[in-house]
Amino acid sequence: MNILIMGGPGAGKGTMSAKITEKYNINHISTGDIFRSEISNQTDLGKLAKSYMDQGLLVPDEVTNQMVKSYLEHLEDPKNGFLLDGYPRTLDQALAFNELSEGTALAIDKVIAMELDFSVLAGRITGRRLCKNCGEIYHLVTKAPKKEGVCDVCGGELYQRKDDTEESLKVRLDEYTKQTQPVLDYYDEKGLVRHINADQPIEQVWQDVQAALEME
Repeated sequence: MNILIMGGPGAGKGTMSAKITEKYNINHISTGDIFRSEISNQTDLGKLAKSYMDQGLLVPDEVTNQMVKSYLEHLEDPKNGFLLDGYPRTLDQALAFNELSEGTALAIDKVIAMELDFSVLAGRITGRRLCKNCGEIYHLVTKAPKKEGVCDVCGGELYQRKDDTEESLKVRLDEYTKQTQPVLDYYDEKGLVRHINADQPIEQVWQDVQAALEME
């Protein structure tokens, strides 16, 4: 089973991705993993991508698409499929990947769309705090530290990331929506999208995700 997971910042993609890959024994693959692997292994595509990055340029879609295809084709352990996270980001990438994968073992079977209202996302993101020392993550409402501003684990100082503000979230979410809504619409037309209400307790969200993946 080949799955694409989509959702704005704070929608719970990371939590669900971990559960999906463990239960269904599939590879969790992010575009970051692919770029790091291709560049560190000095493949032709990796070298080409690095040449753009070294100039401070965005890697063109045609290079990214070929890197994704090559990486997926050469997985050391194909397992039972893969979960793609962070790709395709744009409609052009989705169309290109469909052309590259249609009729092959790489074709997308299901798309999980984690959906959450902006007000809920804002509450999740703006309440997040991180430890400067050990990186432990807290939330002022759902996982508050025992002592305000102090990490329970190591006693380090807690801080709020610069992009964990409502203003920053709105910019990120607007950009995400502008780029990815056409991708969702495309896969919706193909009947592949399963819309998940992410504004529920984690276990309920997980039950809904499992039901969506196991639905014929």
